[in-house]
Amino acid sequence: MQIAPMDPDRTWRADAPLDRVHRIDFHVVMLLDGGPLRHMIDFTEYEATAGDVLWIRPGQVHRFSRDAEYRGTVLTMQPGFLPRATVEATGLYRYDRPPLMRPGPAQLTALRAAAEQLRREYEDTATLPLSLHTAVLRHALTAFLLRLAHLAAGSDRAPRPAEDSAFTLFREAVERDFATNHSVSAYADALGYSRRTLARVVRAATGRTPKAFIDRRVILEAKRLLAHTDLPTARVGAAVGFPDAANFSKFFQQHTDTAPAAFRAEHR
Repeated sequence: MQIAPMDPDRTWRADAPLDRVHRIDFHVVMLLDGGPLRHMIDFTEYEATAGDVLWIRPGQVHRFSRDAEYRGTVLTMQPGFLPRATVEATGLYRYDRPPLMRPGPAQLTALRAAAEQLRREYEDTATLPLSLHTAVLRHALTAFLLRLAHLAAGSDRAPRPAEDSAFTLFREAVERDFATNHSVSAYADALGYSRRTLARVVRAATGRTPKAFIDRRVILEAKRLLAHTDLPTARVGAAVGFPDAANFSKFFQQHTDTAPAAFRAEHR
């Protein structure tokens, strides 16, 4: 993990300017001190300003604003740095939660204090041996992420526990298998629910049908691949479960009103 002030002159990579689409394999949390700015995350533009928090999770794509000056603190963290129990408690992989958070004054003060404590521990490499330094970092990071997770969950509607559990299992199964399994019946059978029960809990949690939820995840991955890679359209389709390129193009256009090639051109 790393935590540091944001440098407006920094490049994401030496060969990649900040204002192109990036796909990351680590967490990025930006606690902003300036703004306003617009930041694209998974093809949604978010307007953020001082005091806001942007949380980009592994696998998501994002793009910095060309003309905005990013000021504040940025935390980057590789998956695997925290133990599994902490990962679950902090909702590190709750992709359904909004990436933009607007803490109230008291929450923002507490978040900034936790971030500052984490930064001090990160920079203090002299007073503890490496093993203890790493352990202290994990504790400080956990404290910061627990506050952040509480903030991210604050806008969630609280579903009934049984339905929440069923939807969580479905969401995790789709995240794991969407590239090869687009069948509502197959998910219902694998999870031990009837199609009717699955439809009820998914609609209660998202307002969508299970099929719409699956298709939305497939489309998101296709968009990510089109925007971030040079894979031919046929290979993008194959990567999300469409061995026939024509079927993929038809599916993509039905859900986006845009042909895959046109979408790629718009975001490159």
